[in-house]
Amino acid sequence: MSESDEELQLSSHALAALQEFYKEKQEQEEKFNLALSGNIEEFQPQEDWQLSQFWYDNKTAETLAKEALSIVGDKGRIACLSSPTVYKKLRELKGDSVDVKCLEYDTRFQVYGEDFIFYDYNEPLRVDADLQNQFDLVIADPPFLSEECLCKTAITIKFLAKDKLILCTGFVMADLAKRLLKAVPCKFEPRHANGLQNQFSCYVNYDSVLLNT
Repeated sequence: MSESDEELQLSSHALAALQEFYKEKQEQEEKFNLALSGNIEEFQPQEDWQLSQFWYDNKTAETLAKEALSIVGDKGRIACLSSPTVYKKLRELKGDSVDVKCLEYDTRFQVYGEDFIFYDYNEPLRVDADLQNQFDLVIADPPFLSEECLCKTAITIKFLAKDKLILCTGFVMADLAKRLLKAVPCKFEPRHANGLQNQFSCYVNYDSVLLNT
């Protein structure tokens, strides 16, 4: 194979990859537009790594959702803070009398209408004052593995929660999670659909049976 043939072959691979990228982008835009029109059950946006998004696998989302529903009962309120995959699973499993909110920086999730609340962890108290201490449970997954991010997220958690919380973040944050939120690690280990190199843990500030079996 000549050098020019090799360059042509590489260019063909690059072109195919570019075409696949544009195809996936178009499909995502079509799904987003459908979701805006009301068809939100099939809405599953791709992870945006620039926003440090790593979606849970189905088993993790289902376990956390079932735990949340067992805690709040038939008429509870749940806030999913930077945790849209749990919110989506809760939509599938909850009854009509359970109220769930999705607090997110990513505005693609505005397809959830009144359930969507824009949230930037850099402004932890820029949340509607009417939501203070209104949630029976807060499920939080700080987007970045840093002390600053957890500290600011903790401020929002304390603002929203009546008392109970589930925190999913890195294992290295154990001491800080206990100090800020009195949350301790569970046996349950959250998993991500596309894998995650950092060791991840689930923390709670109450006695959980499901997350410790």
